[in-house]
Amino acid sequence: MTDQAPPVDEMQYERLAHEALRGVIRSALDHVLAEGLPGAHHFYITFKTRAAGVSIPPDMLAKYPDEMTVVLQHQYEDLQVEADRFSVKLRFGGVPRTLAMPYSAVTRFYDPSVQFLLQFDEPEIVEAVEETTPPEDPTPGSDGPKVVSLDQFRKK
Repeated sequence: MTDQAPPVDEMQYERLAHEALRGVIRSALDHVLAEGLPGAHHFYITFKTRAAGVSIPPDMLAKYPDEMTVVLQHQYEDLQVEADRFSVKLRFGGVPRTLAMPYSAVTRFYDPSVQFLLQFDEPEIVEAVEETTPPEDPTPGSDGPKVVSLDQFRKK
């Protein structure tokens, strides 16, 4: 027998798949920008606060040094959707704050109205921070969320 090195994925299919799935987020936000949130749809968007390209106020970064989840539902303003990032103005304690992030900073996108969940590997962090346990998602219905995971496609 000969020891053969495993094939090298020079196409980087896993990265391409993640980019394509992040396109779902962009398309959903584009839809909201054009037509508003239809029916009961709303989004829980979790992102790494210290990922490259994230822009949040310093006091919020101090409060959420690792990860933050925002909800786009009833009260949001100035949603801007770009090819590689989005920004939105939300109110925290009645104070409007603008948050901007690349899609690559998003670790979870969840629409509980239809139990649709996308979950991603963690992005590269700008500076090292202590790992913390992210908050639990709202409890979905008895059927559980529809999770799109790339684990089934990874080589073991």
